[in-house]
Amino acid sequence: MRFGRRLAAAVGAYGPLCVGIDPHSGLLADWGLPDDASGVERFGRTLVDSLADEVALIKPQSAFFERHGSRGVAALEAVLADACAAGLLVLLDVKRGDIGSTMGGYAEAYLSDGSPLAADAITVSPYLGFGSLEPALELASRTGRGVFVLARTSNPEGASVQEARAGDRSVAQTVVDEVSARNIGADPLGDVGVVVGATGEYHLDLAALNGPVLAPGLGAQGATPTDIAARFTGVSGTVLPTASRSVLRHGPGAASLRAAVRELRDELANAAG
Repeated sequence: MRFGRRLAAAVGAYGPLCVGIDPHSGLLADWGLPDDASGVERFGRTLVDSLADEVALIKPQSAFFERHGSRGVAALEAVLADACAAGLLVLLDVKRGDIGSTMGGYAEAYLSDGSPLAADAITVSPYLGFGSLEPALELASRTGRGVFVLARTSNPEGASVQEARAGDRSVAQTVVDEVSARNIGADPLGDVGVVVGATGEYHLDLAALNGPVLAPGLGAQGATPTDIAARFTGVSGTVLPTASRSVLRHGPGAASLRAAVRELRDELANAAG
């Protein structure tokens, strides 16, 4: 089944909240875990076990696993395998972006059937030109997976590139428009999404997207459920508010993690009306 269809079904069942899995050193310490490969594996697998049947998808940040070398990557593989077994959708946050055969290599690592690092979807960067993403877009289409393309990120440094003008549009808007063209006619949701930070007003036209919007920044980074509702009006598709620390700080107990997710999920639903 196509990623967009699977995502729409998961959001229908559990709501749009996406929870990041970010095992940085501070959270590992708070959970009483060592800052090594065994610690990040326990962290990630505990979250999968706690959040299955609670959220539409999870978003492991690959960098926090990679910093522990090959054992950290093996820990990420174990987290991905657990999520697959639990039927939990995974958006792997890798932000890859390159050209030609190198981009093809990244695509094979994360989007090909049988790869130990394969996820349901990944994040990619279009800032070597949107066309450079073609190997990932093509392989994702063939294997029923998704791709989320960075459009307008919330970091201050992003504005100099993403708000630059390309004719009568911002560069960020050209990314949105390229993604929208990929999703024409998809039902109920396209397989290609965009990443737009939830902590600012970016005034992007998302009316033709017909796909998912990953909106990081809910909770500890400052965005509230009310902000999400106000900043993403007129979207053709599904907005996926993403929280990490505001949920993860309630661990490692499964009951407290689930309670935090349910509270935030209710707040999002109330804000959306």
